[in-house]
Order: sequence, then C-alpha cells, then structure tokens
Amino acid sequence: MTTADPFDAGRYDPNDPDPWLALYLDHSLPIDPQAKRALLLGARSWSRRWLFPVSRPVVFLFFGLVKILRAISPRHPNLNGLLHKSIHWGLRTFGSPECNTLILRHFHIGTELIAFIKANAGIDPALVKTVPLRPLTLKSLEDNVFLQHDLNIFNFIIELNLALRQAGKEITPPDRIDFSMLTDIDPAFEAFPTGWANKIDIQTAVEFYTPLYALMLPRSDFMRASHSLQLDEIVGIYIGRILGTDYHMHFVKNGHPLVTLSTLQAGFRLMMHGLDCEAMHGWLRLLKHRQAMGLPLDPRDPTGGPELG
Repeated sequence: MTTADPFDAGRYDPNDPDPWLALYLDHSLPIDPQAKRALLLGARSWSRRWLFPVSRPVVFLFFGLVKILRAISPRHPNLNGLLHKSIHWGLRTFGSPECNTLILRHFHIGTELIAFIKANAGIDPALVKTVPLRPLTLKSLEDNVFLQHDLNIFNFIIELNLALRQAGKEITPPDRIDFSMLTDIDPAFEAFPTGWANKIDIQTAVEFYTPLYALMLPRSDFMRASHSLQLDEIVGIYIGRILGTDYHMHFVKNGHPLVTLSTLQAGFRLMMHGLDCEAMHGWLRLLKHRQAMGLPLDPRDPTGGPELG
C-alpha cells in the first residue's frame, strides 16, 4: 500500500491549509530539501505530537535528579563508552529513518563548516587541529563521535584564535573564497531500520537522551556539550567576516554564549543548533553554486564582492 505524500501540493485546500505544507514550500531558510523534509516529517509525527509533550515532565524530573547527583559527584560515573553504545542502540531500535538521517548529516555539516573557516581565515589550516567526522552508519556513532564533536568545536575556536593572535591578524574576506570543501551531504548512509518501533522523531529522541548524556558523562563534559550549542553565533560571525556580509546571521537563533542559558534548555537548543548549522551550510552551498556560475557572490549585490574567479 502506497502512502500519500503529506507534502503533495495537489492536496492543498485553501479552506484548511496544512501548516506543514506551508513550511515545506517556504524557502526563507536555504536548507537542504531532504533535510527539511526529514525534519517536518518528524515534526508532524505521532511521537512529536503526543509522546514528546506527555514525557517532558518525567524527563524534566529525571534531569533534575541527575543535576543533584552531579552536584554531589561531578566526576563519577564516567560512562562515555556506554553512553555512545546506548545512543547507537536507541537510534537503531527506536529512531525513525528521518531522525537517524538528520543526526548523521549533522556531523558531516559540522566538519565542513569548520573546514570552510579554516581554509579562508588567513592562517595556516594545519595550526587548527580537528578530527573530521563523517559517520555513514549508526554503529560508527559508538566511536566517541558525540564527544569528539564537542571537542572539535572548542578546540577549533581556541586554536584558530591563538593562531590569529600570534599572526597579528583578524579574519577578513580573502581575495577568492574557497568553497571546495562544501558538498551536498548526500553520502551513502546505511539503510536505516524501519521496524515497528522505529517511530521516534529527532526532537523526542534528543529530549530523552539529554539527561542520559548528563548522567553518563562527568559534569565538565556535559557542561561543555551544553555550552557548545550556543557557539552557532560565533561560527556565524567568522563566516560573515569571510564573506563580507552578515545576511546569514538572520538564520542563527541560538543566542551568544557570553550569556549562557540553563542546561535544562539543552534539548531545545540542540534542535536549534541543528537548524542553524543546516541553514548556514545551505547558504554557503548556494554561494558556491553562484561562484561556479560566475555570478556575484552576494545575491543582493550586483557589483560583486570578494573575487569569484
């Protein structure tokens, strides 16, 4: 039996417009169409509409108990290996294909955003050491991928700024912007499970795993992970200095980390972090395409900007 496409514009009824169809057709954010589809399928799913709100009070209470435990014992337990194994098991057992796609995509996007800034910041990229993360299977998440993702972004910011200070430089638009590291993020992901239990959307999965993350990692690791979710604005500013335009900053809504938010909001901010990264990556891919066509880099600037060559 073939299921009707929920985003089929032919099903549009002006007397009963579908809010998810409106968001699917909207192009205000330059995110990948398949990523948007996966996100919206999760947003309109049974788990997001029912399981997510019903379970939140229980998750919040559990999170509060974890915070008390971590206040008493900030370093133990340290179950990083078990955490990554449990994430793999949970996603394979309960995660929807759309949920699993978005999670694996995120590591590829983070790797490419960092590589873009390193290549265009005006310093030797070798001075900024990060570990590229390009998982293709859920099993590969067990290889410390989540923790390494957090380490990457903080080490990137520290080492980038140390290199800039030592060189007496600021990030400025280069003569020619290098977009070569940016791809359409369409790798050969494994065929994700589609069993009867694989119905959990990404936001519900994130909400459940956030307190487990806090429970199984030392407090310093969890705090670092939580604060990393607010680094989108810093990354966006770096990209703006390279591009010579701040238009993409309209996509960034996660708040500057100099004013830190409560770790109790980490689940929601993780979703916003994913959306911010998808939008910035999509915008850079659009500019890469314009560069390849010999068009002005900024669609609003007919005179050009940094050399497109």
